[in-house]
Amino acid sequence: MAIFLLNSFLYSAAHAQSVSPTKQQIEQFKKLPKAQQQALAKKYGLNMSLLNNSNDSSTEEVSDEPTVLSRDPFASEQEQMTSDEIRFKPKEESIKPFGYELFSGQPTSFAPTENALVPDTYLVGAGDTISVNLFGKESLSEEVTIDREGRLSISNLKPVTVAGMEYRDVVNLIKAKVKNEMIGTDVFVSMGKTRSIRIMVLGEAYKPGAYTIPSLSSITHALFISGGISEIGSLRNIHLKRAGKTIQTLDLYDLLIQGDSTDDVMLKPGDVVFIPAVGEQVTIKGDVRRPAIYELKGGESNKDLMKMAGGLNASAYPQNTIIERYTGNSDKTVLQINLTNSNQYKPQNGDVINVPSSSEQLDKVVTLIGAVTYPGNFAWKEGQRVSDLFRSIKTDVLPIADFDYSLLAREINAKGDIELHQFSLLKAINGNELHNLTLQSNDKIFVFSRFQSIKDEQLALNNVALTKEQIERKEQLKLWDEYQQRQFYDFIGLESLAAQNVDESLKEQSKVTSNFNLLNIDEEEELADSELAIFSRTKMLKPILAKLKEQSLLGEDVDTFTVEGAVSFAGVYPLAKNTTVKNAIIAAGGLKESAFLGETEITRLVFSDTYEVEHIQVNLESELNKESGFQLKSKDSINVFPKPNWQEDIKVKLYGEVRFPGTYTIKKGESLTEVLNRAGGLTEFSSPEAAVFTRKTIQNKQQQELLKLSQELRRNIAAKSFNTSITEASLSYQDMNNLIDDLSKVQAVGRLVIDLPGVLDGRKDIALENGDALYVPSESVSVNVVGEVNFSSSHLYEGDLTLSDYINRSGGLKQRADEERVYIIKASGLVVIPDNSSWFAVNDKVQLSPGDTIVVPLDTDYIDNLTLWSSATQILYQMGVAVAAIGSL
Repeated sequence: MAIFLLNSFLYSAAHAQSVSPTKQQIEQFKKLPKAQQQALAKKYGLNMSLLNNSNDSSTEEVSDEPTVLSRDPFASEQEQMTSDEIRFKPKEESIKPFGYELFSGQPTSFAPTENALVPDTYLVGAGDTISVNLFGKESLSEEVTIDREGRLSISNLKPVTVAGMEYRDVVNLIKAKVKNEMIGTDVFVSMGKTRSIRIMVLGEAYKPGAYTIPSLSSITHALFISGGISEIGSLRNIHLKRAGKTIQTLDLYDLLIQGDSTDDVMLKPGDVVFIPAVGEQVTIKGDVRRPAIYELKGGESNKDLMKMAGGLNASAYPQNTIIERYTGNSDKTVLQINLTNSNQYKPQNGDVINVPSSSEQLDKVVTLIGAVTYPGNFAWKEGQRVSDLFRSIKTDVLPIADFDYSLLAREINAKGDIELHQFSLLKAINGNELHNLTLQSNDKIFVFSRFQSIKDEQLALNNVALTKEQIERKEQLKLWDEYQQRQFYDFIGLESLAAQNVDESLKEQSKVTSNFNLLNIDEEEELADSELAIFSRTKMLKPILAKLKEQSLLGEDVDTFTVEGAVSFAGVYPLAKNTTVKNAIIAAGGLKESAFLGETEITRLVFSDTYEVEHIQVNLESELNKESGFQLKSKDSINVFPKPNWQEDIKVKLYGEVRFPGTYTIKKGESLTEVLNRAGGLTEFSSPEAAVFTRKTIQNKQQQELLKLSQELRRNIAAKSFNTSITEASLSYQDMNNLIDDLSKVQAVGRLVIDLPGVLDGRKDIALENGDALYVPSESVSVNVVGEVNFSSSHLYEGDLTLSDYINRSGGLKQRADEERVYIIKASGLVVIPDNSSWFAVNDKVQLSPGDTIVVPLDTDYIDNLTLWSSATQILYQMGVAVAAIGSL
C-alpha cells in the first residue's frame, strides 16, 4: 500500500510541477532502501535532491547525499533492488575477482573540490582563478579569473597571457610584473578555484559517458566518478587516450598491491579513459591471505601470483598444491605441484589454484590432561619417560590428584585406535621402572582426582594450606577442564561425546532422588554430571570408555572391566595392558574399611560355541601383595565382599520425654528396651501410649505408595472425565486437583505403630535398625477433630463426652461429610472404627482417650464415586496426626 501511494505521488510530481509532496510522503520515500529510491526517481525523472530538501523550499540545505553510492560490482541490478531482509541475509562465501570493490560506486552527481593542493607543474587555463594580495606601498586583495582568451588581468597591471603555462611560472611572472611596474610593493600569489574539465570514460566502465571533473583529477578519479569498472573490465590495462593516441597505460595492481601511483597521471580536457575487457584470469583459493580471482598480464610466475594473493598463511602446505586446468576439450585435468618451485608451474587462463592447509595433528608431542598444574602439550623426544614431565609432585600436580591411579592413552594404528597403560604417578616420579613408562609421540597422560564429588573436592582444597599460586590454579580448574576435554575429544575423534553429559538413567535417578529425598544413609547416592568433581573418574573416563566401545564395532572385545562391592568408586573401568586384580582395586579408588580380604569372586564371560559364565575365586590379600598377580580379561567383573557381619555405625534417635534424649550408636540386633535402659527410661511426664516410632525403610515405602496413589487418582479422574464432566460433580475440579497436588507433595513419616507400654513392661520388644527414631510426647489433655467438620479444632478431654459431642463442638458435619465412615486415630497410631450397625450413623459407644483424633472423611459421592479418594484422605489425615504429635515435642 505504501509503495502504491508513493508511486501515485511520484507520478503526480513528475507530470505536474505544481504538486508539492507532503511531509508524510517524503518520510515514506526515505524509509525505502537507497537502491529503490534511485530506481523510482529514475523511473519518474525526479531529482533526489529535491525530495531530500523539499521540507523547506525557501531555505537551502547542504545535502549529505554522497556523490558516489556503494554497490556490489558483481550483483545484478535486480539483486541490488531487493529488500534489506534479502540483501543482508547471510550468504555463502564465494571467490570474487580482486580489486573491483575499491571503485564499485554508483555515480549520482559531482561537485568539484576546491581545497586540493595545486602542484607546481599544473597547467593553468581559462576558468582558473588566481588570488593576488599586494602589500607595501599599495595594498590590494583580489581574485582574478583567467578569461577565455587565456589572459590574466590584475588591477593596475597590464594583462598577460598565461594559458598553457605551468603554475609556478605564472607565480614568477606575476611577481616580476609587480616588481617592475609597482615600485615598493610586494605580492603574494596563490591558486584560487580551479576550472572544471570534461572528459570521457568509455569501455567497460560501470556507467560509461562524459563527466565534468576538477582539473586536478587523475585517471583513478575518473574511475571513481563513473562507478568503477564492470565485472568484465580490465584492471591491468586501462588506457588514457589524448587526441586519438594512447599516452599512458595504468595497471591498477601496481596501485592496489604495491601502492605505486606513478602511472596515475593528471587528466586534461577532452581526455578519454578507456577500459578494455578483462584479460586472462586465474583463481587462487585455499590457505592464502587473499583468495580471489586475479587477472594475468603475461609472464607472471609463482612468486608473482603469491604476491597478488598476499602470501601464504602460516598453516599453508604449498608442496601439495592442486591445479584444476581446462584442457580445451569438454573436461578438466588436475595437476599436483610444489608451488614454491617457480620452474614447475606456469599460469594459464582459467586455472584454479588450491593451496591446502597443513594437518592440525601435532607431531612429536605428549599431552597432560587432568589434575596437573600445567596441562597441555609438551615436546617429546626419544627415550622420554613419565618422570621427565614432572619436576616435583608438589609443584606440578594439584593437591586433589590421585597419586596411585593414572592412565596413558596411546594410538596403536592408522585408524586411531588406542590402548591404555595404568601406572602410579608417585612411583613414576620416584623412578620405579614398572610405572615410569617410556613415552611415545602423541601419548596422552590422564591424572585423576581422588574425589568423586565437587563437595568433597572443595572441602579437601579448603583444608589444605595452599600458596597464592595454588589458589590461583584452583580458580582455573573449570577452564582447564574445558580445554582438556576438547583436547581429548580431538584426539579420539569423537567430538559428539562432548554433549553426552549424563546418561538417561542418571537423570531419572536424580529426579527420583530430588522428589523423595529419602535415600537410606547406607546407600551411595548417584551423582549428576554437574555434581561430579572436575577430574573425577566418572567424568574423565566417559570419553575413554566411549572410544573403546567405538573401536570394537567389528566384533572385537570391548576392553573394560567392572569392580563392585566394598571399593571406593565402584563402576566400569577401561582395561589397561596387563591389568591385575591389584591394579583394578587401585583403579576403583582402593578398598573400603568393610572389605573382606579373603576370598574374592571374579565373574568371567566365556564365549565358545555356547555362552557361559565362569566364577573364579582369588585371595584378595594375596593379590594385593603381588606386583604381578591374576590377569583380568575383557568384561571381567570383580565383586569385593564386605566382612561377615560388618556394619557401619548404626544410630538411632530418642526424642521428647526421655531422661537422656539424643542419638545413640547401637550394635546390630540391639532392641528398643536396651536403648531405653541406656537412656535412663522415660520421665514422669511422658505419655508412652502416644509415642511415635519412625523407620527409614517404612518411610521409603510409604513415599512410593503416596506417589503411586496420586498417579492412580489422576488416571481415574481422566478416565471418568470421558464419561461424565468433572465440573458436574459436587466437588469442583479445582478442589480435586488441589487435593492430588497436596498428596503428591506430602512427605511420608514412616511411622510404625508399636505398643510402647508393652515394651516398657517387658511384654514386647522390637529390634532396631539404622535411622530409627522414637518420639515420646508429654501427656495430652485434648481430643482432636479433623476432616469434614465446620471447624477443625482440639477440645479439652472430658470423660463423659461422646463422639457426637466432640463433633458437635466442632460445628457439626459438613454437607459432604461421610457420616458412616467416621474413624478414630488413637494416640498410639492405631485406627479404631466405631460400630455403625446401630440405627444411628455414628455410634457414641466408643471409648475416647486423651490424644485421640476423630477423623470425619469426605463422602466419595461428591467426587463421582472415585473410591481412591477415601484411601487418599485417610493417608493424609494419618500423616497429619503423626506430624502433629512429633511437632509438639
